Amino acid sequence: MPTGVHPLKRLWRQLLRLERPRQALVPWHGPGLGTVILACLLVALLSSWPWLVEPSLRPGRLAPFTVHAPRNATVMDSAALEQRRSQMVPRTQVQVVDDHATQQLQSQLDRQLLALQNQLASDQPRVDPLQLTSAERRWLRQLSPVDLMRWERDLRQAQLRMLSQGVAGNLADAQLLLAASLQLDQQPPPGRSLGSRLLASNLQGRTNLRIDPMLSQHRIEELVTQRGLPTITVHQGDLITRQGEPVSSEAFDVLDYFGLINRRPRPLPWLAHFGEALAATAVMLLVMRRWRASLEPRQALLVLGTLLVVQACKLWLGSQVSVLALLVPPTLLLAQGLGTMAGLAWLAVASLLWPWPLEQLPDLRLIMAVVVAAVAAVLAGRQRQRAQLLQLALLLPLGALLLQWLAGQLVALAGHGDGHPIRGGDLISEAVLMVGLLLAGLLLAPLVESFFGLLTRARLMELADLERPLLRRLSTEAPGTFEHTLMITGLAEEGARAIQADVDLIRTGALYHDVGKLHGPQWFIENQEGGLNPHDTLANPQASAAILQAHVDEGLRLARRYRLPRPLADFIPEHQGTLKMGYFLHLARERDPATPEASFRYRGPNPRSRETAILMLADGCEAALRSLPPGTSEAEASAMVRRIVEARQEDGQIAASGISRAELDLVMRAFVRVWKRMRHRRIPYPIPARKAFSA
Repeated sequence: MPTGVHPLKRLWRQLLRLERPRQALVPWHGPGLGTVILACLLVALLSSWPWLVEPSLRPGRLAPFTVHAPRNATVMDSAALEQRRSQMVPRTQVQVVDDHATQQLQSQLDRQLLALQNQLASDQPRVDPLQLTSAERRWLRQLSPVDLMRWERDLRQAQLRMLSQGVAGNLADAQLLLAASLQLDQQPPPGRSLGSRLLASNLQGRTNLRIDPMLSQHRIEELVTQRGLPTITVHQGDLITRQGEPVSSEAFDVLDYFGLINRRPRPLPWLAHFGEALAATAVMLLVMRRWRASLEPRQALLVLGTLLVVQACKLWLGSQVSVLALLVPPTLLLAQGLGTMAGLAWLAVASLLWPWPLEQLPDLRLIMAVVVAAVAAVLAGRQRQRAQLLQLALLLPLGALLLQWLAGQLVALAGHGDGHPIRGGDLISEAVLMVGLLLAGLLLAPLVESFFGLLTRARLMELADLERPLLRRLSTEAPGTFEHTLMITGLAEEGARAIQADVDLIRTGALYHDVGKLHGPQWFIENQEGGLNPHDTLANPQASAAILQAHVDEGLRLARRYRLPRPLADFIPEHQGTLKMGYFLHLARERDPATPEASFRYRGPNPRSRETAILMLADGCEAALRSLPPGTSEAEASAMVRRIVEARQEDGQIAASGISRAELDLVMRAFVRVWKRMRHRRIPYPIPARKAFSA
């Protein structure tokens, strides 16, 4: 720190260093940036929409002024009218005959009559649903074809007369049988009883009635009008509202009657809330990029898209919204895919940007929903298997149910439970809804991960399985490279653990960092097994350097082919950075001293995260550590590791990774610890000589 700098300026610079991301940000530009800005504007517009279209006052808000009635008036009580309508709805449902259902029941009767004819014409006994008596069978067999057709016609007409009046599905069987018997009173006794039973069995439990909403609404209006409209009598000088007191529904109706409710758009309050929502979404994205510098525009669109859906549900459902169902599942998904801080940032914005004023919601339930969602965000980042996430999806709703029930009991004991009572049925239905949404999210999680490039712990564990197709190819086609990969993985994993970096990410990334060597395993020394080196036969340093660069390019191609997430694909070029291919540069300069160094450097980019920087250092130290003679001391090994790390540092390879000097020291010590474990000696066991067998 230079001397002579003002203390406040020094403090400001320190704060800037603390707030600056530790690694290079993934650049946002072009269509991706434009889409993110458009999504932010949509979220801000939807969040501020109520302040643009709703009246200046609503029941439940605090009155900004004191108003007295300017004259006598009779005002319709809208709240009482709506309550009366809701009470009348179950008793005023007007039903009409459904022609389609009538035709279906007539067709079903025709099928039953045809089955009856087939039964009479068959010599073999058949299943008889009607259980015909012997007298009815004799009567039917004695009928001539003309009389049988006349009887069937009378049955169809009798059922049609019954259906034209409407048949209820819950009508008693005895009533159906009586009605059918009255319709067939001209038939002789056997035909009358049989026809009545046939019609009753055909209509039992069925209906040809449907509810007509328009006629039902007219009936409600007629009943309301007959009983008289509920009104409020106002006298001149009566106090309507007092400043600072909540506005009742009756006071709102009176104010609206006198024209004191402003229903015009209010641009200034809307603009204030629009700016507030826009600033909140911008801060949310900045916080996410602060903690996750690799955040891509499509992942930001996922965050903003979920926020947009949640805001739309809040507007649509209003005060009936389930706060837990809206906040917990998206928080769990985002925390699992983007990290705990991303989930908490989304939760903060989603809970603060509530389109309706907070006083309309049960404050206690909102607070508890935020607590449950925060717990979900913290736990989601630690789950390493799908089974653990499934357990979390079942335990979170159960915990939320118990928490809300206990809070409701405490509020009731305190005597403050009159405002927003919490009913047990509502709690259970809300918990069931949340379970369904969480399970649906788990089912859709693989698709969301693939489409938006999310890298969850569970997916990292799946990709680290050595039976994955690409890793199986590496172990069979390039066994030397595979063994080298496993050694580097051990070093890098220990180094990441020493500085509390992402161990799961670096383990999986290390397994894939050299898959590009599959394009020509024989060109790399670990796969030559002491045989002929093809680079000696090639005798062209420039071509050899191109082959080394090709293993990076081929690795990126394989990463796209096998759909590796971007954070894993970044390990392929960044573990080499822009390092020099020193051996081939030396050969080229022996032939031409003017050979440019840039032709013998990897194309990069340099490591942009602590994890890729650790892998680069592990890649450089692995071969050197394995080549140390048995008598090497720990101090000598540490000195060699330090030389390699400092060479990478002086070459500018890890400057953009965000790894600090203190962390480098911890990583170097971790590498030496792994080397000490690698060089441990085994106790020589004596092998007894085989006994000779005599013939």
